[in-house]
Parts: sequence; C-alpha cells; structure tokens
Amino acid sequence: MDALMLARIQFAANISFHILFPTITIALGWILLYFKIRFHKSGDQTWMMAYGFWVKVFALTFALGVVSGITMSFQFGTNWPGFMETVGNVAGPLLAYEVLTAFFLEATFLGIMLFGAQRVPPFVHTLATLLVAFGTTMSAFWIIVLNSWMHTPAGFEMIDGQAFVTSWHEVIFNPSMPYRLTHMLLASGLTACFLVAGLSAYRVLRGDKTGGVRKSMKVAVYGAALLIPAQIFVGDLHGLNTLEHQPQKIAAMEGVWDTQTHAPLLLFAVPNEATQENDFALAIPGLASLILTHEFDGEIRGINSFEHRPPVAPLFYGFRIMVGMGVLMLLVSWYSAYKLIRTQTLSKTNLVVLIGMTFSGWVATLSGWYVTEIGRQPWLVANVLSTEAAVGSASATSVGSSLALYLALYAFLLFAYVSTLFYLARQAAKPTADTFGLEQAASVLQRNASTGSAT
Repeated sequence: MDALMLARIQFAANISFHILFPTITIALGWILLYFKIRFHKSGDQTWMMAYGFWVKVFALTFALGVVSGITMSFQFGTNWPGFMETVGNVAGPLLAYEVLTAFFLEATFLGIMLFGAQRVPPFVHTLATLLVAFGTTMSAFWIIVLNSWMHTPAGFEMIDGQAFVTSWHEVIFNPSMPYRLTHMLLASGLTACFLVAGLSAYRVLRGDKTGGVRKSMKVAVYGAALLIPAQIFVGDLHGLNTLEHQPQKIAAMEGVWDTQTHAPLLLFAVPNEATQENDFALAIPGLASLILTHEFDGEIRGINSFEHRPPVAPLFYGFRIMVGMGVLMLLVSWYSAYKLIRTQTLSKTNLVVLIGMTFSGWVATLSGWYVTEIGRQPWLVANVLSTEAAVGSASATSVGSSLALYLALYAFLLFAYVSTLFYLARQAAKPTADTFGLEQAASVLQRNASTGSAT
C-alpha cells in the first residue's frame, strides 16, 4: 500500500481506539451525577456504593481517552499537514474551544470528584461531578462541530487556497451538526448503559448482593430501554439529512447503483463494484424509497450518477452492522426491563446475555463512525479539500512502521483496559470489598481509633 492508504489506516486506527473512551465517559459522567442526586435525596448509602465503583471506571476510561487523544492530534502535523494549511482558520479555533471550555473543566474538577468526597462539603463534590459531566459533553460538542463541518462545510470563503470564516454561527451550526451531535450523545448513553448493565450483571453472577450493584443494573437497563427508540428516531432524521447533503453516501449505504424509483431495501447482498451490481441480494421492494423519501415511488440517485463517490462495500456492510446491533440492543434492553419490572430479578441466562452485550455500544459506534467517515471519501472536507491533497510527504515505510507500533500498543492497552474493568468488578463482588476505596477505609479506622474501639 502507498503512503496515502497507510496514513488513512493509521488515522482510522488512532481515532477508532480513541473514540471508545469518550463514548463511555460522556454519558457515564451524567450517570454518576444521577447516583449522587439520588443519594442526597434519599440518604440511601447504596447509591454512594454505586457511585464509588463507577467513579473508578470513569477515571480509568478518562485517562485512556486523554492519552489516545493526544496521540491522535499529532497526526495532523505528521501525516496530514495539508489539512491545517487549508482549513486551519476553521479547525484551529474549534479545537482550541474544546480545550478551553471542556478539557480544562474536566481536568480541574476531576480531582475533586475522585478524591474530595471526604474533604469538601457534599454540595461541592456534587457540583464537581456536574461540571465534569458537563465538560465531557462540551468536549463532544466542539469535536462534533468540527467533524460535521468537514461533511457539510458552511460559513466560510476560500481565499488563495485557504478557508476564512465569514460566519461562526454558520460554521458551528452547519446543516448536519444538530443531527450528528444528538446521534452521538445518544450513542454514548447507550454505550455507557450497556457497559454498566454488563459489568453489574457480571458482579451479580459473581455473588455480589449489595444494593449498589442492583441499583446500577436497573438504572442502566431502564436507561437503555428508553434511549434506543430515541436513537432509532434520530438516526432516521440523520439519514434524511444525509440524503439531502450527501446523497452519494446514502446510495452506497443502500447499494443503489443506478437512479431508480421503488428502490428496494436490501436486507443482505454482496456489493460487486466490478459489475456494479449486488450479488445474492435479499430485498424488500420499495421499502428503501419509502424510508428515505416517505414515498414508495420516491427517487433515489444511484452511485453511478456521481462523479466523486465513496467505496460501496464498507458503507453497505457497516450500516447493516450498526442497524443490526441497534435492533439487538432494543430487544435485550426491553426484555430485561420487562423482567425487572415484573419480577425485580433477572435469570442467569439474561445476566449472561447482558455480559455479552457489555461492549455492544462500541460495535455500533465504530460501525456507524466508519460509515460516516468513509462515506465522505474522496474528500477530507467535502468539496473543498481532497484526502489526497492533504497527505504529507512521509514515506510508506515510515508510516507503516509507526502504524505497526500503534496497533501493537493499542491492542495491549485495550486488553489491559477490559481486563482491569472485570478485575474491578470481581473485587467489588467480594464480601469484603471496599466499595468506597482506601480513603474511606482509612477514615473509618481513624474514627475507630479515636473512640478506642477494636477493629
């Protein structure tokens, strides 16, 4: 492979690894805030037990997100210098806003959130949790603004080969941003809910009978059951927006080669770019036109009608993986919620299924992300800057070597992260598990010593 393809693979690998962690922390911060509010309102210590476990998961996930984000940003200079040279007047400030309004906020109050429960007044600790959750959401906001602008650029003009902002309002609220942001926030909510539900189910199977784990699982299951229908609805709106602004992406996702009415919905097929046909197609006549245009005879432009078009197979398969995982999330969350409402407990089989779905949000998010980003090709910024024009001068050997190192490191870190999560869950499931951490244990020992009691 040449340097361009290797550079694309390297950026895809870096951003794929990075996005795993913000996808969890964006929503997990709000779940932690919910635990704190329920504790303050009820005085029930089991809510703090839930908080004590999941704040550790949040800290670990946040740390890996920061490290992988820094690594990813280096590539703008090493592999893609043409990006900042051409659109740096837009991208630079947006990335700076993310650091100033989000990252600093998270980093400042994360310490209070992790270590201040016994050192600051309760309302200050709750406020710190709120600000960290808000900071993660603001971080997502600015990154999605930039990414959406790359798909549907607006509010700028090109002067001597460089983009200059004419309206920051149009840049920020570009045509696809509201749909992408809502879609991403809901994806984060589902990812965090299934993570919480899966690890909680694992703890229950390990014999954890504490109230905190039961409350965590209920919050996660009910949350997922409510979020998945909203995600399906927003996904449909996002698809209609994409049809309007990036019809070539929709054509590839649906496997429509030639412009047609009554376009069928392909449940399965093997796109053949050589013959420009779909082999082994299993389709429902007219349903694609109905979904995308709300009319059975609605017209969908075919892939062959576009001068610049993305590769078909990755979008076609990626979209179906995302949708398939979404349907599975719907079935699992609704069935689990039904069982919890009726019996307050879940069977062993149900718990095993939830454990298997622990990282299902990652699968759906990555497949959807690939559809979004590959669907923009051959453009880095749609109709403004091609991917080929932005790549640097690094040799294929250099990029390939660093790619191999990245992949090895990311495989190790991902294995370590998942292993640590289940290690924490096993430790929490032990009868003597210290859910609150060493700090509270020391506080108890100190109080006992001052009263002269035996421990």
